[in-house]
Amino acid sequence: MGAEAEERPHGAAVVADGFGLKGPRGWAFREVSFRAGPGTLVAIEGPSGSGRTCLLLALTGRMKAKEGTAEIGGLRLPGKMAAVRRISALGHVPGVSELDPAFTVAEHLGERALLQRRFDGSVRTFLRRPSERRASARARIDEAVAAAGLDLAALPKGERTSVRDLERLEALRLSIALALISRPRLLAVDDTDLKLSDADRAEAWALLRSVADSGTTVLAVCSEAPEGALRITTLDATTAPAPGTDTAPATDTDKAADTAPGAEARTADEAEAATGADAEARTEADTATADATADDADDTAAGTKASKADKAEVPDKAKRADEADKADRDLTEDTTEEGAADALAETGRA
Repeated sequence: MGAEAEERPHGAAVVADGFGLKGPRGWAFREVSFRAGPGTLVAIEGPSGSGRTCLLLALTGRMKAKEGTAEIGGLRLPGKMAAVRRISALGHVPGVSELDPAFTVAEHLGERALLQRRFDGSVRTFLRRPSERRASARARIDEAVAAAGLDLAALPKGERTSVRDLERLEALRLSIALALISRPRLLAVDDTDLKLSDADRAEAWALLRSVADSGTTVLAVCSEAPEGALRITTLDATTAPAPGTDTAPATDTDKAADTAPGAEARTADEAEAATGADAEARTEADTATADATADDADDTAAGTKASKADKAEVPDKAKRADEADKADRDLTEDTTEEGAADALAETGRA
């Protein structure tokens, strides 16, 4: 009983204080602060592009925050990212943990159980007989599938159904089942309500509530948080002004700038410095262009002088060539006359 309790740890409490993450294009999210106890359903709400997925990955130790702190089950971020990854699991996160459409449901479940036993199993697990290991893996799979509400018998081909043939809600249940095989303390799911009908959306939230009620803390990204969930809005965090700054409505110039969500706005001094730098760069470019033009002019003048010199030398060269041709003709004529005289002498007609 004690060993079974150790294998099923309670959910992880999540605490964020001024949490923020900055990327190459600016702040993905900033000034996120909240507290969630173990077994809480946390809905990260906001439109696409507001930093929801980045916050999800940062709280599960997959991305490193740039400001503030967070604690997941007493593990402080960003210092204990590896430890947080060991107690958390990702469901469906596009580009990070996606289902392979060519795999069947059974292949996905078997692979995840094998990886769980290989990398997270204790030494005693490898000392068991193969039959016991297979039975243990099957028990984990059945437990996770039941917790995710995935009815394998109702699938078109049962466990042999390909992922590409699953409905959106069935694929979501499968991804959650795969994550629950490791019995995590924190479950993270992205795009929870994406491409779901109202009925399917209600089923998805009921599923996540049941997982949270079982003791696992759940982080779910959505466009609209359901009732009863702890709502975290990333849009307010990314658009909130820095402490001590005045708020003002966006002007047409600001809208035309097309700044990405979370990007930092430049101050007037920074803009003036940037303008001065641009002017200096343009001056240097103009100077370099003038120098290049002067060099081209010098090269053109030198080429003109060389051309004139070549033209002056042309008559001399032609004169010398004519003299050489004349000398060759004289020599040829002399040689021809001598040869004709010799020929007449030999025939006796000279």
